[in-house]
Amino acid sequence: MLALVCTGITLHAQDIDPRQYANAPIGMNFLIAGPVITSLGLPQDPAIPLTNTNLHTYGGVLGYARVLRVGTQSAKISVALPYMWLNGSALYRGEPVSRSVSGLTDAKVRFAVNLIGAPAVDLKDFAAYKQNFVMGASLTVTAPTGQYDADRLVNIGSHRWSCRGELGASKAVGKWVLELMTTAELYTDNTDFFGGKTREQDAVFAGKGHVIRNFSKGMWVSVDATYYTGGATTIEGVFRNDLQENWRLGATFVAPVNKKNAIKLNASSGVYARTGNNFDLVAITWQYRWGAGL
Repeated sequence: MLALVCTGITLHAQDIDPRQYANAPIGMNFLIAGPVITSLGLPQDPAIPLTNTNLHTYGGVLGYARVLRVGTQSAKISVALPYMWLNGSALYRGEPVSRSVSGLTDAKVRFAVNLIGAPAVDLKDFAAYKQNFVMGASLTVTAPTGQYDADRLVNIGSHRWSCRGELGASKAVGKWVLELMTTAELYTDNTDFFGGKTREQDAVFAGKGHVIRNFSKGMWVSVDATYYTGGATTIEGVFRNDLQENWRLGATFVAPVNKKNAIKLNASSGVYARTGNNFDLVAITWQYRWGAGL
């Protein structure tokens, strides 16, 4: 129930947050805030013609989520609007370039509904709930609200819409929870890419897995992995050979402070990247929950 229900940085199919379909009492609200740091590589756009990139981003995320009832099962709706500072250097056609910019990133709205195994219950009845097998689905829409300048090679926003569908399953075995998810993300065209060009991108497909260990008093830890592929781009009708095929590994730790507050630590790193879309990420988030009679 203390899982982070929305992610703050626009990493799209690379997100590897666990417990996305964990059950919670109907009417529960979550407020999420904290810093996110990425470094190395180019975490946003493999189509940008840069080499030797050395970029760093420092972001702050503010998110809200609420647990709802859909039929007999629980559901969640969440919104995240992060802010980011980006700076670094790279080579563009052999010449050194640098960039320092800050602003809002692309906002995300996610709706997730559990299909089986996570009944809609109030706080009183939730105390008796024990997870067995849970299956759910979600839809995440990313809006082009982020800072964007078509005359610059690197931006915080992507200047396009995207839509990601996901199907996930979770199985509890004693104090362990095993999770598998599969996703597909589709993108609209960026009609104002660098130099006023039109940039198209193929769908990105991902598979994700988590091994979670629950401890007493709501504490848990997870080992996370994701593989994603696709996303080749076409610029002004010219197809680019920039198919993505990447592996990422990470870990997550959540520790409750009291019945309404918890701290979450998350870190991940690329272990294989066919393109330059590779980076390290560290996030620390504070989570506050209220409502449902808590």
